[in-house]
Amino acid sequence: MSNNKVISLFNQAGGVGKTTITLNLGYQLSKRGNKVLLIDIDPQGSLTLFMGIDPASLEKTVFDAIVNEEPLSILNKIHGMDLAPTNINLSAAEIQLVNMDFREVRLLDAIAPIKDSYDFILIDCPPSLGLLSYISLVAATHVLVPIETHYKAFEGTNLLLQTVARVRKKGNRTLQIAGFVPSRYAATNSQDKRTLKAIQEQFAPVAPVYSPIPRITAFVDASEKQVPLAVYEPRNAVIKILDQLAAKMEKLNAK
Repeated sequence: MSNNKVISLFNQAGGVGKTTITLNLGYQLSKRGNKVLLIDIDPQGSLTLFMGIDPASLEKTVFDAIVNEEPLSILNKIHGMDLAPTNINLSAAEIQLVNMDFREVRLLDAIAPIKDSYDFILIDCPPSLGLLSYISLVAATHVLVPIETHYKAFEGTNLLLQTVARVRKKGNRTLQIAGFVPSRYAATNSQDKRTLKAIQEQFAPVAPVYSPIPRITAFVDASEKQVPLAVYEPRNAVIKILDQLAAKMEKLNAK
C-alpha cells in the first residue's frame, strides 16, 4: 500500500501563516529526502509568488486542471520541490465549479495520475470555507491546521472542524486531521501564552498540537527574497521547529 501523503493546509481565517508554513514545511520535507509537490489553490497566488514565479506570466495553472480537466501543470525543481502554480484566474473556478459534474473530485482526479511520483503533496488552501477548500479536503489524506496564537483564533475554528466533519461524512471518509500548528507566536506576549495554552487544551483531544512557530521578521524577509527560511537564514532557530514538524508528518499514516 502506498504511504504517500496529500496534506491540505487549511484555515478559513487569513493571515495565519498558512502559505509560509506550506513553503517551509515542504522545503524541510525535501531536505529530509522526500519528493515534494506544492499545489497552490489559493487564487491570491501567494505560494506561487513566494516560490519566485510571477502568477500573471503563467499560461497554464491549477485552473486548467480542475475546470478543463487538463493534466496538472507542474514546474519542476524550485528549491528542490515541484510546484503546481496558480493565479487570479482560479477565483473564477469557484463560480464555474458550482454547475460542473463531479466538482468535488476535480482536484482528486487531477492529482491521481501523479500522486505516486511524490512522497508528499502539500495543498495551500484559500482562506475560506468555499468550494476550492472543499475539493482540497476531498483530495487530501490529511488536513493540517495552522492556527494563530491570538484570542481571535477560536472564532471560526469550530466552523472549520464542522467543515472537516462534513467532508469526512460524504466527500472523503478517510480524511485524517494531521494536527494543529500554533503560528505567529510571541513568547514574550502574555496573551499569546494564554491562547497557546487554550489551543493545547481545546484541540489536543482532537489531534496533535505541535510546537508553536514564532512570529519572526525573517519569514517576511525570506518571502520577499522568494526563498524558504532555511535558504535565507540557515542558522535561524525556527528551522529546527520546522524540521521537527516535518519529522512528525513523515510518521503520519496514509490510509
